[in-house]
Amino acid sequence: MPDSVGPVTKITFSRKGQVGYMAILVTGGAGYIGSHTVVELQSAGYDVVVVDNLSNSSEKSLERVEKITGKPVKFYKADILDREALEDVFAKEQIDSCIHFAGLKAVGESVQKPWEYYENNIAGTLTLVDVMRKHNVKNIIFSSSATVYGDPAMIPITEECPKGQCTNPYGWTKSMLEQILMDIQKADPEWNVILLRYFNPIGAHKSGTIGENPNGIPNNLMPYITQVAVGKLKELGVFGNDYDTPDGTGVRDYIHVVDLALGHVKALKKIEEKAGLCIYNLGTGVGYSVLDIVKNFEEATGVKIPYVIKERRAGDIATCYSNADKAKLELGWEAQYGIKEMCADSWKWQSTNPNGYED
Repeated sequence: MPDSVGPVTKITFSRKGQVGYMAILVTGGAGYIGSHTVVELQSAGYDVVVVDNLSNSSEKSLERVEKITGKPVKFYKADILDREALEDVFAKEQIDSCIHFAGLKAVGESVQKPWEYYENNIAGTLTLVDVMRKHNVKNIIFSSSATVYGDPAMIPITEECPKGQCTNPYGWTKSMLEQILMDIQKADPEWNVILLRYFNPIGAHKSGTIGENPNGIPNNLMPYITQVAVGKLKELGVFGNDYDTPDGTGVRDYIHVVDLALGHVKALKKIEEKAGLCIYNLGTGVGYSVLDIVKNFEEATGVKIPYVIKERRAGDIATCYSNADKAKLELGWEAQYGIKEMCADSWKWQSTNPNGYED
């Protein structure tokens, strides 16, 4: 029986005399996007179970999430390649849907380590989906990426833009997994599959207590900038200034991570309506160059960022930004935060946690 709790319709279950609520499984839930999504899920009234192997994340992020929401987060340290561990989670928890973030995600690293990316991202997802279907859990929101468009055929990019030749193994894993999930849904229409194609998440929760905390040297632009700003790194390396863009540096669609997290809450509502297969871009529709981000960061924080121009990075393209009208129309979602807030929130996180979750 559904009973309405706040904005969420919670589905109750009874098992061996127990009554409880169905939960949302969040793989990679201790990571950057995952932890912010757990905050928004809990704030919307959902019960959450997190699975994460902590390879590029910290359990401390979930402790911080609990302080933000005032609710406990059920956590299993497990790898999605580990079938037995996943079976254990599904046996113990009443899972209704899965938001699947877990995966390796650095473009440059994927060019250097293709085997690791294909094995982790594709074999891991196949294992997860197999365990899900054995437990009759057939709702998944997949963390995809604008990289599936390759060098896009149109700008801004709509969902009608054909998928392209990906320029790196990371992008290919996302593109292949989209196809795999589409084929599974086509073969078994009981599945609800929502593919969310993210653009470039930056920013952090307004509390400044959770944020992007990569292990080692950051692969993404904003944490690199904030680590330069805090004195951990000497200068920013800008990969290429000879692209066909206004200032020669790569143009991307940067989206506040809280906006992105809220997109997942909206996608869950869509699943509750029996979505079937749906694909959405999550972006702002505005393109900023690397040097635009540096300038906006300096203006938002008052901190100067020294940078040096380097060779282009393997797998990068010149310009990539979205048209997210479909998400607004069908999900009622649109980005609320601008670039200044993204920069200010990133800096609040890094400046108050110069060593990330080690502080």
